[in-house]
Amino acid sequence: MSALTLTAAPVDRPRQTRWLLRLHRPAIYTWAVLWLALVALLLALDGPLLNAAADAWRQYESCTTSERCSYDQNAILRYKDYYNYATIALNVLPFVLAAWAGAALTGRELESGTARLAWTQATSPAHWLAVRLAVPALGVTVCTGLLAWLHHRAWTASQGRIESAKEWYDRFTFHAGGPTLAAMALAGLAAGALAGLLLRRTLPALAVGLVAVGVVRWLTELAMPHLWPAVTRLSTVDQGFLGKGMVVDQGMVTASGAHVPPPTCDSVASCATVFDRFTGRYNTYQPQSHLWGVQLTTTALTLAVAALLVTGCFLVLRRQTGTLRAARA
Repeated sequence: MSALTLTAAPVDRPRQTRWLLRLHRPAIYTWAVLWLALVALLLALDGPLLNAAADAWRQYESCTTSERCSYDQNAILRYKDYYNYATIALNVLPFVLAAWAGAALTGRELESGTARLAWTQATSPAHWLAVRLAVPALGVTVCTGLLAWLHHRAWTASQGRIESAKEWYDRFTFHAGGPTLAAMALAGLAAGALAGLLLRRTLPALAVGLVAVGVVRWLTELAMPHLWPAVTRLSTVDQGFLGKGMVVDQGMVTASGAHVPPPTCDSVASCATVFDRFTGRYNTYQPQSHLWGVQLTTTALTLAVAALLVTGCFLVLRRQTGTLRAARA
């Protein structure tokens, strides 16, 4: 009688991606509705809303001071309002992602114990976390990338047609219309996930995730003007500051050629006396030709911060679980 060789049946690993999508189905549906609404709004800002506002501006500019002016002011105000709504909504997205990641993506699963249940079913903690970061990151990158492209396209179409159009260096416009939007969204996702892992509770993780992405945004704002070589223009005191763009530094030029901060004065007479001591002004700024240089360097910096936050997620999980590998039967 031949010996029978018994082999253990392979452990059926749960499909974490499918489980993740099913678990967060309400959030996915909400995000889809919001995304479609923003896409429709941005297309309108590059279409009928823009055309109506541009026609109104042409009517306004054709008016003379001696005759009664008639133009569609509502079209101008409507375009301005909807542009602001769309731009602010895009800037808020990283904060929404941070709150969701902290409250639901990691915090709720750790608080309820579903994460540990997954780890007992041949799913390592590392794999569990990797799926929860990679799957949302892929969707966030694609969706925010398209929104940023549509916003930049709408903003570009408004230049020269809408007199009240925002400048490229307006902070909300800058982040809404470039790759920094996707990078900031990924940083928000990672910050929220890290908050959830650290606190392991839903509401505290939500709050800390919001604060964390706010800090990332603040630090990015501070560093952004200095990430690309800037241009400096000199002018006389009477000319004022020359050059238009993202300001890096401004001040006065002394007789020795030194650059000093602009002085403060209380009255016209005292100002005249103070400014007589200077020979000119200087303005260090990023012109519009540096738009994509500043965008790409800011994106690289934000992605580096996001990578550090992701690394922190895995280190925290390893400290909490003692291992990132699934236990072998």
